[in-house]
Order: sequence, then structure tokens, then C-alpha cells
Amino acid sequence: MDFKASVQNLADKIERLKNEVGTEEATKTSFILPFLNILGYDIFDPTVVVPEFTADIGKKKGEKVDYAIMVDGKPLILIEAKACNEKLDRHATQLERYFTVTDSKFAILTNGIEYRFYSDLEKPNVMDEAPFLTIDMLNLKDRDFKELEKFSSETLNVDSILDMAGTKKYVEGIKEIFKEETKNPSDEMARFFASKLTDKILRQNVIEDFKGYIKQAFLEVTNDLVSDRINSLKSKLAEENESQEGERADEHEDKSDGIVTTNEELEGFFIVKSILAEKVPLNRVAARDTKSYFGILLDDNNRKWIARLHFNTSKKYIGLHIDDKREERFPIDKLEDIYKFKQQLQDVVTRLDSK
Repeated sequence: MDFKASVQNLADKIERLKNEVGTEEATKTSFILPFLNILGYDIFDPTVVVPEFTADIGKKKGEKVDYAIMVDGKPLILIEAKACNEKLDRHATQLERYFTVTDSKFAILTNGIEYRFYSDLEKPNVMDEAPFLTIDMLNLKDRDFKELEKFSSETLNVDSILDMAGTKKYVEGIKEIFKEETKNPSDEMARFFASKLTDKILRQNVIEDFKGYIKQAFLEVTNDLVSDRINSLKSKLAEENESQEGERADEHEDKSDGIVTTNEELEGFFIVKSILAEKVPLNRVAARDTKSYFGILLDDNNRKWIARLHFNTSKKYIGLHIDDKREERFPIDKLEDIYKFKQQLQDVVTRLDSK
């Protein structure tokens, strides 16, 4: 099984068991050690993964961090573990103390679900206040797999990781500033735009007006970007399926089985394909219409059906593949409601693709 599939399988396991795993030790055994194993570190070799690694701090002797990953006999990565139901925000200081008194270059604070990766980008041997990388195992993005794989024992390159860390640190910082400015524009941001767009004296009332303009402008820009991406995907899907639609139209004229593919079903199919384009190539998402429902499949395989569009009744439903023998239906009022099930649809494809 490849790296991505292994990480996704662990993520699926965490989703299933997160409410059953209540202690720190259970979190380590069920979630964290399997994670280290996927990264290629032999969790049964105490020269590679050292549990309860001693990190003496000043007069405090015998202070221990949960795990240290060793390279050439020295600790490269320190790992502080907490129970999966515990928040991480108040534990970074403890890890910072361990980091300072060792030769480690990286530190990970985790509850088995969220992984926060730290280094010393700002000041040597002093752990940065903010992580350069945060991975949420219950909300994995495609880029997360690539960044995690950099920590694999087979491809581990400290300089490469530090380069990535520096980039990520500032990119994430800019993203956070951008998010905050879109929600609550600062006076500085308002002054910047006002100075570009008006000759008015920048009194506070003008600043407040521009804060409102900024919020509206950012919202419209975001919506436009999303709309442009959806329209682009729809155009590609339309081109890809143009010939197929022509064939279907000819088939429908000759059909005696009563199956009629409607425009709504095709539009719903295009929406699902646009959602799944982030996970799999478009040509792997196929359709099969029946009298009862419009089926959407992976690799045109009936055993790998993803969703079913029940549009043949007065009330419309989308059915999602829960397991081999179970479908869960959700009512929708309009076709755009399908976008509400983006994560569930992508999760179904990820699960089917890993089999």
C-alpha cells in the first residue's frame, strides 16, 4: 500500500474510533504509534523511536518527552503526546522547554488527530511560537500527504524540510492575516485602500466606511474565484461528455426499457464530477442511469458506486455509498445543494480508491 493510502486508512480508523479512545496511552497505541510506523520509523527499535526520552531542564532532572525519533544517535524529532479528546493550545510551552535543551531540529505536539510541527526558524535552538505545519487527520488535504511524506524515514532531508518550513511559516501567517482582515479589516488596511481610491481626508468615519467596502469586496472576490473554478470545471466536463450525451440521446430514442436521462440528472452528475475532480481524474467518474436512480460510479464499476441521484419523484434525494450493502439518502431542494455533500463525496471516493 502506498504512503497516501496508508495515511488515509489511518485517518479512517481515527474517524471510527475517536469516541472510543479516551486516554493518552490509548491514543498513543491506537493513533500515534501507527502514524510513526507509516512514516517508516521502527516503533519497536529503541534506537530509532525512544519512548519517555529524558530531556533534563536546568535543575529539573528526569523530565521526559513522550517520544524522540533518533538519527545517528541524536534526537531529531521530539513528540509530545496528549489524549485525542484534549486540546493542544496549552501544551506548547511544555514542548518548548524540551526542545531548548536537546539537539532536536523538529518538535511535534499531537493528540493523535491534530499534528502541529515546530522548528527553530526564528532563533536557533528556541522553538518557534507558531507551528510551521498543522495536519488534521480528520480533514486531510492533498498537499498534506506530500508535506507529511517529507518526514518519511526513507526520504528524510533536514535541509529540504527546513526550506519547506520557512515557506509554510510565512504562507500560513499571510493566510491568517488575510482571513482576519476579510472578517475584521484593520485601520491600516482601510487606510491603504482609501489612500488609493479617494482624495478625502482620512478621518475615522471614512476609515469605517472603507472597512465595510473591504469586507464586501473580499467576499465578492472569494465568491467570484469559486464561481470561476466551478464554471471552468463544468466547461471541461461539458466538452468531455459532449459526444457521450449525443450517444445517449440517440440511445434514448430507441430504448424500450423506459429509462430516460433528464437534464437535471446530467447537471447533478456534472456537479458531482466537479467536486471529485480534486481527488481523482475526471475520466474515472462514470454514470449509469436506471429506472430507479441515476448512478455515479468510480471506474465504471458497479461495486464502486459513489452516489445515486433519486430525481424521479417529487422530492429529490442524493444517496451516498456508506458500505457495500447500505445507502444513506439525503433530501435536496435544488441541484446546488449537492455542494453541501462535498466532503462526504470525496470521502467515499477516497475509501473506494483505497480498496
